Amino acid sequence: MNLQFEERPSLHGYRIGIASLDAEKSLNALSLPMIEALDERLRAWAEDPTIACVMLRGNGPKAFCAGGDVVRLVNQCREQPGEIPALARRFFADEYRLDHRIHTYPKPFICWAHGYVLGGGMGLMQGAGIRIVTPSSRLGMPEINIGLYPDVGGSWFLARLPGRLGLFLGLTAASINARDALDLNLADRCLRDDQQDALLEGLVQLNWREQPAAQLHSLLRALENEARSELPAAQWLPRRERIDELLDVADLPAAVHAISALQADDDALLARAAKTLAHGCPLTAHLVWEQIRRARHLSLAEVFRMEYAMSLNCCRHPEFPEGVRARLIDKDQTPHWHWPDVATIPTAVVEAHFAPAWDGEHPLADL
Repeated sequence: MNLQFEERPSLHGYRIGIASLDAEKSLNALSLPMIEALDERLRAWAEDPTIACVMLRGNGPKAFCAGGDVVRLVNQCREQPGEIPALARRFFADEYRLDHRIHTYPKPFICWAHGYVLGGGMGLMQGAGIRIVTPSSRLGMPEINIGLYPDVGGSWFLARLPGRLGLFLGLTAASINARDALDLNLADRCLRDDQQDALLEGLVQLNWREQPAAQLHSLLRALENEARSELPAAQWLPRRERIDELLDVADLPAAVHAISALQADDDALLARAAKTLAHGCPLTAHLVWEQIRRARHLSLAEVFRMEYAMSLNCCRHPEFPEGVRARLIDKDQTPHWHWPDVATIPTAVVEAHFAPAWDGEHPLADL
């Protein structure tokens, strides 16, 4: 099942629940069985009065979680073009329920987000009450490469970044380091990669009966002070003013044009971001623009309900299957987009991605 669960004894009969993603070869990519098992265990721990605190982590040195396991899903999309596979209805509903559970968890919830934290990994991490990054952390929402869009609550957290940074990161799949994550409120603490055992030992030693929040805060602060010298340099906040100016435009085609002009820029980071957008999916760019515009006025639950419609409709349309084929299945890295020009995609096509793709009540109405 590629998951490990442990309950580590603490003082006074309390225990620390530890959930470890254990699919190292796939960089801990989330499969449907992993999503369902993790959700079931987190629900049980939430209801267990002896579980004081929960930690979620990923095994292996390279990644906490590099996203969702979309290949099986897309193989079904390719077998039934224009239809929504049953697997898609279940996969996205269960994944978004899990993410929503983490966002609303009633106990201290620590996510140790080292290495690659991409797509579905960001969905798990961003809901945690205590989001820990390390000097090795590389966060991002790379969906523009595969014709999907930044889901798993991406509408929520990208829309809440300063200025137009959320739009820029969604359009360019640009990588966020530990310093950026702290700057942009996408993480709470940066610890060294080798401090995880010290954190767990500290959690075991806490007296969870008396002022646990203050004790936990002191523990994290002490560990973070030890790690402060290893923080990487900031990448995105120093560039915010330029990006805000660049994306002060009226519509998506103008935004794409502005970023694409950076491909030969002297700033290597911006040039690389521009090249990613230039080779990415034009329809995804429209979805990013629209999801961020809409999400500013939505609750968290409403965001997940909006994204559920978007994800099912992405399975029905050709770009997502083609993007995954080119990047992850055949690996020829040359997707043939059905709509290759961002300026000529009909508004109706974009709007159709937000339309209900089910009969009756919303499948996530109870969030």
